[in-house]
Amino acid sequence: RVRSSVLGYFGHMWELYTLWAFVPLMLAAYARRHGLALDVSLWSFWIIAAGAVGCVLGGLVSRRIGSARVAFGQLGFSGLCCLASPLAYALPPAAFLGFMLAWGVAVAGDSPQFSALNAATAPRAFVGSALTIANCIGFAISVASLQVMSAVAPHLPAAWWFVPVAIGPALGLLACARLARRRS
Repeated sequence: RVRSSVLGYFGHMWELYTLWAFVPLMLAAYARRHGLALDVSLWSFWIIAAGAVGCVLGGLVSRRIGSARVAFGQLGFSGLCCLASPLAYALPPAAFLGFMLAWGVAVAGDSPQFSALNAATAPRAFVGSALTIANCIGFAISVASLQVMSAVAPHLPAAWWFVPVAIGPALGLLACARLARRRS
């Protein structure tokens, strides 16, 4: 169970910081494509800050259906956003910004759920060490994802940047699917 939870968390970490780092670039690319004057800094803030809503709502919902199901749902939704991102660039501005806000909610909302799962599934005597190791590896995965994205982005249209990033959520979903199916 701890392995499933930790691997799900790693899939989440592959996407999270990469999205946060690239949100301003995505917004600027959308604005250029549509000839808009968009306040990239302000909208970047709101999209990243929307993750707080996902964390709070996810915590409330997890009391009813469990952390595993909430994490699985939010990771699945953010992975779908990766795959749907090329289509989002064709949306009108209000719909595109709504899409980005929804993605911001989901991409961060599973983080506290994975932390709770990692703590709950780790052997009692090693909870602190297990969380420390998982977090360290997770942040190393974030660094790797950012490096890969930085290398790939110049070779893809901005609308397609996050399609390859969907591999992280997909692997995370595969890893934690068993946990999500279990009764809370």
